[in-house]
Amino acid sequence: MADGPLIVQSDRTVLLEVAHPDAESARHELAIFAELERAPEHIHTYRITRLGLWNARAAGHDASDMLATLDRWSRFPVPPSVSIDIRETVGRYGRLVIERADIEGHGEGVLVLRSTDAAVLAEITRNKRIQPLLIAHPSPDVYVVDAWARGHIKQELLKIGWPAEDLAGYTPGTPHPIDLDEEGWHLRPYQRQAVDIFTDGGSGVVVLPCGAGKTLVGAGAMAATKTTTLILVTNTVSARQWRDELLKRTSLTAEEIGEYSGQVKEIKPVTIATYQILTAKRKGAYAHLALLDALDWGLIVYDEVHLLPAPVFKLTADLQARRRLGLTATLVREDGREGDVFSLIGPKRFDAPWKEIEAQGFISPAVCYEVRVDLPAGDRLEYAASADDERYRLAATAPAKIGVVRSLVERHR
Repeated sequence: MADGPLIVQSDRTVLLEVAHPDAESARHELAIFAELERAPEHIHTYRITRLGLWNARAAGHDASDMLATLDRWSRFPVPPSVSIDIRETVGRYGRLVIERADIEGHGEGVLVLRSTDAAVLAEITRNKRIQPLLIAHPSPDVYVVDAWARGHIKQELLKIGWPAEDLAGYTPGTPHPIDLDEEGWHLRPYQRQAVDIFTDGGSGVVVLPCGAGKTLVGAGAMAATKTTTLILVTNTVSARQWRDELLKRTSLTAEEIGEYSGQVKEIKPVTIATYQILTAKRKGAYAHLALLDALDWGLIVYDEVHLLPAPVFKLTADLQARRRLGLTATLVREDGREGDVFSLIGPKRFDAPWKEIEAQGFISPAVCYEVRVDLPAGDRLEYAASADDERYRLAATAPAKIGVVRSLVERHR
């Protein structure tokens, strides 16, 4: 029996023994398709989810790759039910395809949903939320999708376990010359690879650790597409950082870059807007919704996509004909809406784990320390009597943490 660092359980959780000499290698490969759930001192718990498997599949990893990782590092044989489940789940991605086709009686370049699997088509067309989005059935393997429903049907299909691969293409937008000014610097190999894979895929999410240069990947994508670009960021500080980087790293001038925020309302070939301004309401309506159609955008960049406000998902559902690039260090969201990122922004196209980038010397080595604090006596009683979610909240918001953080910040000014 192999003495690996992993134990794969029948409920699709995977335990990682942190002290094992092969733990880092196993963690590196496991993170491609499994999500870290808990990380106490000695044993870390990962979960293999449908969305994690589909994101890995979209990034080019097949079921055999994932099962090989589990077999290679597992201490005990992988439960047959897990192997079967992984193959079946991964096999669902791409069985449904959204594309353009010329349909007699409906015109040229019509949005269609296609599958060669009659059983899958029969299942999805019985769904009451999907039925209204399908307006014709010209052949046994094709349904015509209502023109406005490209994003909505992808959301609904994902909910019932049939992620559609979107090959319907994108509007080029208004062309605008953008080049990288690589004098004295160059895109790092993983940044170039991320840009190339995104450009080939059309839309999706690039996952890079903090400090790995996600902004430069955005600039590289802009240079590759050479089109009017709308960049959505978390706040005005981030907007100014993006502006400074674009002026420094690209051929863009200050006259070509606009800021659209609470203070400034500029619309230029490259416009940087905050999520807050896009979701601001006046008299119950989104006051700045016109920004999404102010220019014929060819690319929309979502910075820190794990912080994307919920209303922006609704707005994004109507932007499926435009290329979309999500940038983030993690696909995990506090509100659990990872599925909406997958269906509306796009699947994970590229993921460079921090271990690889650290080994190449591009980011500093990460050393993790655990600092434990005690709950006050009154909170301990409440903690003991609470459900798991409430326990998590009590532990996460323990007031004693504030003083510890302050002393750490002071120590490392």
